[in-house]
Amino acid sequence: MSRNLTISIIDDDEPVRAAIENLVRSLGFGATTFASAEEFLNSSGMKETSCVITDVNMPGMTGIELQSHLIAHGFDLPMIFITAYPEERTRQRVDAAGAVGFLSKPFDGGAMVRCIDKALRRSDDPAER
Repeated sequence: MSRNLTISIIDDDEPVRAAIENLVRSLGFGATTFASAEEFLNSSGMKETSCVITDVNMPGMTGIELQSHLIAHGFDLPMIFITAYPEERTRQRVDAAGAVGFLSKPFDGGAMVRCIDKALRRSDDPAER
């Protein structure tokens, strides 16, 4: 798995973004952070993104709406969802649309690393899509 990959982190909570960014960079990956789904969608770096880590509940476009938007526009990006309000029906919805992870805040760093590994294996291997 190439370490020249960029992971986009989308969360309206700045300390959460910073903590995940530090974890991602400690693994040797590039990281970009965004305070909203809209900011991510309007960014020039979206096309370089190998994986998205996003909060489920954010002002404006939610993480679920972002996933639907990306799929509708032909972007098959592995997505990891994080949430302070874990609901089984939300997990089922994002999983059915192809999510590779669904973590409850606060989450274990090891669990996030496993999700990132799974997401990046999927992005490297078209058979896992």
